[in-house]
Amino acid sequence: MIQDTIAEIKNPALSIQDLCVYYDQNKAVKNVSVDIKKNTVTAIMGPSGCGKSTLLRALNRMHELYDNIRTEGKVLIHDQNIYDVPAIKLRRQMGMVFQRPNPFPTMSIYENVIAGYKLNGIRLKKGEKDEVVERSLRDVALWDEVKDTLHKKGTFLSGGQQQRLCIARALAFGPEIILMDEPTSALDPIATSKVEDLLVKLKENYTIILVTHNMTQAARISDYSLFMYLGELVEYGKTKNMFTNPIDPRTEQYLTGKFG
Repeated sequence: MIQDTIAEIKNPALSIQDLCVYYDQNKAVKNVSVDIKKNTVTAIMGPSGCGKSTLLRALNRMHELYDNIRTEGKVLIHDQNIYDVPAIKLRRQMGMVFQRPNPFPTMSIYENVIAGYKLNGIRLKKGEKDEVVERSLRDVALWDEVKDTLHKKGTFLSGGQQQRLCIARALAFGPEIILMDEPTSALDPIATSKVEDLLVKLKENYTIILVTHNMTQAARISDYSLFMYLGELVEYGKTKNMFTNPIDPRTEQYLTGKFG
């Protein structure tokens, strides 16, 4: 693994140390170590099956939902290993947004935003709920579009609006880090552009880690990029440097379309 920027990342938002993920006996993520800089967009790139999404989901401990998946290594936030804290605390620190917009179909827009509190048994007063909903929807530039229809189902929104609603739902818990698994792959170009603009704005207050199959998207909006291949972290560095002067030949081959 080649890493050209680690020396300059002080007090990282997230420190991944020798992380491995196993599906039964298959080692899908192999000894990944990397520090993620605060208030940046970091893209995780690589061909299908290389371990991108597996790595991302390990950061939110989603693999614990499956008996045949196990994780080794450390992931540190503020020098505390995420595997040593309650999952509810971790998920308040790290929000998750998935590939396809997935607002809860039986819930209104309002209820979707605060769903995390309800699902985790956290009670809020009406005024606190109102404040969380408005703040979160404003953060994703959706408030003005939905403020008069807050009690309609979230599924009535367009695909792009639904994805921004899902991002608002992640922000409502007040995370430091937002994990995104190909969040624009199901969207049209206009909706994709809106989400990309939003991510660039959100990094002022959040650290964003983004799995993307879209190299041009990574080039447009990410500050740092990780290139993974066959479960290994091959190269990590500033996106501009990686795209113009990749260090590992496998990175160059992927970026020039020779495989992937």
